[in-house]
Amino acid sequence: MPIQCVAHRGCSGAAPENTMAAIELALSDSNVTWIEVDVQLSRDGIPFLIHDYTLNRTTNGRGPVKDYTWEQLLALDAGSWKSKRYAGERLISLDDCLEAIQGRLKANIELKTHGNKYPGLEDKVIEVIKKHRMEHEVVLTSFDLRSLSKVKENARSLRTGLIIDQLPKDLFLRLQMLQCSFLSINYKRLTAELAAKAARRGLDVMAWTVDQVKVMRRLAGLHPDLLICTNRPELWPSAFKAPNLVNGRNR
Repeated sequence: MPIQCVAHRGCSGAAPENTMAAIELALSDSNVTWIEVDVQLSRDGIPFLIHDYTLNRTTNGRGPVKDYTWEQLLALDAGSWKSKRYAGERLISLDDCLEAIQGRLKANIELKTHGNKYPGLEDKVIEVIKKHRMEHEVVLTSFDLRSLSKVKENARSLRTGLIIDQLPKDLFLRLQMLQCSFLSINYKRLTAELAAKAARRGLDVMAWTVDQVKVMRRLAGLHPDLLICTNRPELWPSAFKAPNLVNGRNR
C-alpha cells in the first residue's frame, strides 16, 4: 500500500510526545514507516527532541528551552504530564533518537526555530545525521525559510521540506527556490489538484495531523503516494485494511 504512516512525535496519542517511549511504540507498529520529531538546542548546543519553546507543557520544568543545559534537561520528568504510567520518562537527544530508529524507520526532523533563535542548529543536526550515516533516511523540515536555506548551504545532498499551514500563492516557486523535495501541509489545505501538481514536480507530500479514520480515507483518495502524519497509528488498520478500500483508495 503506497500511503505511508508517519507517527507524529512518535506514537504521541498513547505515549508522551518526542520521548523514547513514543518512539518505541512507533518501532513496534508494523504500519509505521516514518516518525516526525521536533528538534531544538540546549543551552550548551545539544540537539534534542521537544516541540514547544518552553518546558511548561510537556515537562515539570519551567521557562524557555534554550535557557537549560543538557544536563539540566535530562533531570526533568517528561512523562508524568501524559499519565502516571510514564512518570520519570526523560527528554532524549537527537543522537539517541536516530540510534534507535536507524535502519528501521525514516525520520521527518522538524527544525523548531525562527529568526536567529538557535544559531548553529542546522549544523548540529546535520552533524548527528552524518554520524549515523542517515543522510538518505531523513528529511529536514521547517516553517523557517532561512533554516531550510542554511541546510542546503551546508549539506546540499540532504532533503529538505517546507511546512505550511496556509497556502501561499507562490508555493511551488518557494519550494523550487529553497530546493525542497518535500511538502508538509495542514491536511485541511490539501486538495487532489495540489497533490497531483506536487507529484508532477517530484515532491513528496505529508498531510498533518490526522486522527480520524474517515479523514485518513478521504485523504488517501486524493493521491496514492501521500504520507499521512498521525498521533494514532493504531487507527491505520481500520482506515486502510477495510474491505471497501483498495491501495488506499475507495472502491
